[in-house]
Amino acid sequence: MNEAVANRYFETLEAMMAVVAERCQVLSADPATVRKHTLFHWWPRMKEST
Repeated sequence: MNEAVANRYFETLEAMMAVVAERCQVLSADPATVRKHTLFHWWPRMKEST
């Protein structure tokens, strides 16, 4: 998430939030990337929904 806004200047909070929202959409469409960076061996497993 941080790479989307790091070292950038935004005129308004709304402009920054638009960039953050876009990055959230990209990440939500790529659960493998999120899992790779957040699913630690000690993290409790969630039950799969059917």
